[in-house]
Amino acid sequence: MGPPSGVCAPPGPAARHNDGVNRTPGTVPAERRRRPGYDRDSLLEIAVGTFNERGYDGTSMEDLARALGITKSSIYHHVSGKEELLDLAVSRALDALFAVLDEDAGPDAGSTERLEYLLRRSVEVLAAELPYVTLLLRVRGNSPAEQRALSRRRELDHRVAELVHQAAAEGGVRGDIDPALASRLIFGTVNSLIEWYRPDGGLAVDTLAAAAATILFEGLRRKPVQGA
Repeated sequence: MGPPSGVCAPPGPAARHNDGVNRTPGTVPAERRRRPGYDRDSLLEIAVGTFNERGYDGTSMEDLARALGITKSSIYHHVSGKEELLDLAVSRALDALFAVLDEDAGPDAGSTERLEYLLRRSVEVLAAELPYVTLLLRVRGNSPAEQRALSRRRELDHRVAELVHQAAAEGGVRGDIDPALASRLIFGTVNSLIEWYRPDGGLAVDTLAAAAATILFEGLRRKPVQGA
């Protein structure tokens, strides 16, 4: 006897789905099983790579979903949209750089030693957080998140310029160059590393940091040999 009218018969050992494939009830299509699962950090990592490749303004939520291999609704489960992803990314870079400013350069470190320490550690932060710093240095202020990032960058520049001023006052660096200009020149050099430095390129970070400090604090001109 068949099931009463209006009642569906329970599925048998294999049920036919809309794609025409017979499956045991409860199984998940292979393509769905292969979809990656993301937490916020891993989602952010891929989003930052996409922003750097396509430009933030040129990246849509559809582009992010395609790069991640998930639906847009899955992204919205973690963040409110691409601007929150940008905010998280540039904040990560800025937080790391501000943290270096507050690190202890040593018990007897004066302003000059602190400035050199800051330079070396900034190189290390850039290397460790390269995609995030790259994105930070490319923001143009076209959104609230970008404007907040630029405001924090100006605060960072101001604090570094003050440190240069203090180093000049104690006689550790030359005082005939405006501290704000010196700060821009020093960290403009550090920031330029995003254009060519690659962590897997064989150049050790400590070697890079030492070379930057030597050039910026001692210069390239060869010192004359005493007695020559």
